[in-house]
Amino acid sequence: MIDPHSAPAAHPFDGDRLREECGVFGIYGHVESTALTVLGLHALQHRGQEAAGIVTFDGRRFHAHRVLGQVADGFASEAVVARLPGHAAVGHNRYSTTGDTILRNVQPLFADLAFGGFAIAHNGNLTNAYALRRELVQRGSLFQSTTDTEVITHLMATAPRGTAVERLIHALRQVEGAYSLVAMADDMVIGVRDPLGVRPLVLGKLGDTNILASETCALDIIGAKFVRDVEAGEIVILDADGVRSLKPFGKMARRFCVFEFIYFARPDSVVEGTSVYDARKRIGRELAREAPVDADVVIPVPDSGVPAAMGFAAEAGLPFELGLIRNHYVGRTFIEPTNHIRNFGVKLKHNANRSQIEGRRVVLVDDSIVRGTTSRKIVEMVRNAGAKEVHMRISSPPVAHSCFYGIDTPERSELLASRRDVPAIGAFIGVDSLAFISLDGLYRAMGHPARDPEKPQFCDACFSGDYPTPLTDSGGEGVPAQLSLLAELG
Repeated sequence: MIDPHSAPAAHPFDGDRLREECGVFGIYGHVESTALTVLGLHALQHRGQEAAGIVTFDGRRFHAHRVLGQVADGFASEAVVARLPGHAAVGHNRYSTTGDTILRNVQPLFADLAFGGFAIAHNGNLTNAYALRRELVQRGSLFQSTTDTEVITHLMATAPRGTAVERLIHALRQVEGAYSLVAMADDMVIGVRDPLGVRPLVLGKLGDTNILASETCALDIIGAKFVRDVEAGEIVILDADGVRSLKPFGKMARRFCVFEFIYFARPDSVVEGTSVYDARKRIGRELAREAPVDADVVIPVPDSGVPAAMGFAAEAGLPFELGLIRNHYVGRTFIEPTNHIRNFGVKLKHNANRSQIEGRRVVLVDDSIVRGTTSRKIVEMVRNAGAKEVHMRISSPPVAHSCFYGIDTPERSELLASRRDVPAIGAFIGVDSLAFISLDGLYRAMGHPARDPEKPQFCDACFSGDYPTPLTDSGGEGVPAQLSLLAELG
């Protein structure tokens, strides 16, 4: 999902976090498919806040509505829902990795192909999208967006023959990278996970209605039951006959993104058979065993650090307190980022709870350090609230490598851990001590004795640099070449 037409616009209050790119939802066989899709996307809002879209099918025609902004910004009115009739729908939340979000990039994308209409929504990133796009353009394809997702529709359009599913298989055999897809073709909804299963996708059921979603929290909001995870390399087809399964890509060792457990998935979701909330608490416990510290209180950096901090406090036998209070009503466009206002950025989102901090030795628990600027300001805030000491514990290993699989990470040169060791990072953010969970410790918290270097059980490339697929489009360590090259084509 790449839009190269402008430089990245770092948000002054939220620019030092990793961001998931997208959330997807699909439903077949319900008279209120649009309303249920709106609710499902609302539950998946954490996966993307810059744009949302829904395409429906009423048995004869496709209907589409796409908006910039959050789901509530564009789908809250009954009038909008009424303009999207149908018993089947696919929806998408978007977070762009680079540049401005523009309406032509908002998914689901739609195309009229040889077999009929086709809508597709994608969570992930294709690591050979530019190479494929260049070949397709040379063969005469005309692209309407700058997303990697559109490559899939062109590969389908140029397939020799076949049904929608056959053409989709033909297209996916040519792509590299990570993808969980929901798609709709005439009277069916299709879900697909890449052969490594990097990004999540689950199957649910509401009465006789079958549903696909990025996470189980999207099933919970509509009262649907979780059935199972869509398997790595599996295609599921939802239609009038129920659910069909195809496995055309061959079996590969799974490499699910471990950062889903650390940060991206909602804590009330169950991912790959594991409660995200429980996993984060286990990570916190392991972190306390690996990096104990003499302190008086454990304080999470809200909200993502809360479960890990609870686990850390329980294992360390220390009090857990909410020493930082988050303002949930600060949006990405709250105020113009003038130099004067920029200095208040962290305080607009977090405020120190002095009564739990003053005179105490504090352990701050957070999920990650990216550029380090936010961590530095939070540490300063805690010190200003009267902390005697400030120690920081991080529930992920150091993020030292860029992600190419659908997560918004800076270029490697901007990642603090790519150019500084742990003591130097600690000095930069101003703590008395700093520790990250080890990679083996993370695996132990997830139920494995240690990381198998020959066959890692997860995708952990942002920590290890061990990328599970070729990076065909990469122009060097941590620099995706397609960003500049697509601008040429755009």
